[in-house]
Amino acid sequence: MSQTPRLAVSVLMRRERVPGPMARWQPWRWVLADVLPAVADAESAGAQPGSGSQAPVPSPARQCVEHSADHSLWLHSGLAVTLHRDDVEGYHLNATAGQPCFWVMWRMEEVDGEDEPVAMPQIVTLSYHDAGRWLDAQETVERVDAPPEVLMWLQAFIDAHYQPEPKRRRRPDSFRPLTDRFGNPVSISTDKTRRGLPADAASAQRNPADQTGKPAHGH
Repeated sequence: MSQTPRLAVSVLMRRERVPGPMARWQPWRWVLADVLPAVADAESAGAQPGSGSQAPVPSPARQCVEHSADHSLWLHSGLAVTLHRDDVEGYHLNATAGQPCFWVMWRMEEVDGEDEPVAMPQIVTLSYHDAGRWLDAQETVERVDAPPEVLMWLQAFIDAHYQPEPKRRRRPDSFRPLTDRFGNPVSISTDKTRRGLPADAASAQRNPADQTGKPAHGH
């Protein structure tokens, strides 16, 4: 039984003209346009997540599918999203977000036949943790919304493998030991004393007769 279901996808990157004064320094820019899943593979994997064999993903290929004076669209096929059991929490965080999405990490690379570097998708994920690690590593990461059929496939995997950590019962504050600001244990005395006087001195001031055997007289 396979524990790493895989979904073949293609990534659509757009090269567009930069408007305004910024065009003097950077006439063109690359952005993520879309992620196109292989729906048939997603549905078959969603029926029994993590089981069954799937056709191998073809080698990455790049082709221009649309071109104009202001932009061009480049389709990168041969990529895949793979689900791993040890990252199921990352999928859960994505699936329970406001808008679940694909994340794509891409880099500018030199390509034969091109006069300048082009955007090349490196990996696609549905894991919140993956995207966070790539961003921490200063990689270029963009997102697009995931379609309903992919979310169904993802949720089936989450339902099969996600086990939320049990909530620990909070210990009542009254049972917590008292400590000072340095973390040392402290105790509280129930004897009432006057500030700056020990308990016996304070008691003597309250009852002078205890010291002399006679009641105190006022002047």
